Amino acid sequence: MSGHSKWSNIKRKKEKTDSQRAKIFTKIGRELSVAVKEGGSDPASNSKLKDCIAKAKSNNVPNDNIERIIKKAVGESGTNKYETITYEGYGAGGVAFMVETLTDNKNRTASNIRYYFDKYCGNLGTTGCVSFMFSPKGIIIVKNENFTEEKIMEDAINFGATDFNFEDDESVIITQRETLYDVYQKLIDSEYKCISAQIEMIPGNYTQISDEGIKAKIETLIEVLEEDDDVQNIWHNLQEE
Repeated sequence: MSGHSKWSNIKRKKEKTDSQRAKIFTKIGRELSVAVKEGGSDPASNSKLKDCIAKAKSNNVPNDNIERIIKKAVGESGTNKYETITYEGYGAGGVAFMVETLTDNKNRTASNIRYYFDKYCGNLGTTGCVSFMFSPKGIIIVKNENFTEEKIMEDAINFGATDFNFEDDESVIITQRETLYDVYQKLIDSEYKCISAQIEMIPGNYTQISDEGIKAKIETLIEVLEEDDDVQNIWHNLQEE
């Protein structure tokens, strides 16, 4: 099951965003709140909330904070002013992008996203223009410390994972979208240290870019998107070396 170098894209993206703790906490808090308002406060019957809790915990959001956000959202039930909008398009060099946003002003968000793509030689497309290239997967990254490759693979399979990739310090465990939280919880119960756990849109194929100038435009586009408060997730099919 190991040896899929494509998962390094996920790990590198996580390494970049982990340096922005305050912004990540704010975005995850908003995501939790919206999940509660849309589907209720019980994770057992609200799969979106269940996934958000796994994502929050893996990003070291304290349990007290998670519970406080959920309770507050329950009290504000029916007042949700945010909506999820996913933008699709191409960056420089034909790299496919999906940008998931959570916004209370879709005109502002649409204008900003379009500006970023235009400025860095990309272009937004219509809904569905690139999403057919991606599939949702549960992606869990764990530290390898104290565990052998064989043990991690055995546990991953027994816990319900569908794929697995072992590297020197960390492993990527892939699940079906519906089983992310359950696999994550079993790993935690087995004393694994989870670095991240969330739903990712995984491309079926990747675009290789050799031109350093084009690569720089793509990387800058990713950076400015990450800085936008309305942007929750960014997925692309750039083949990273």
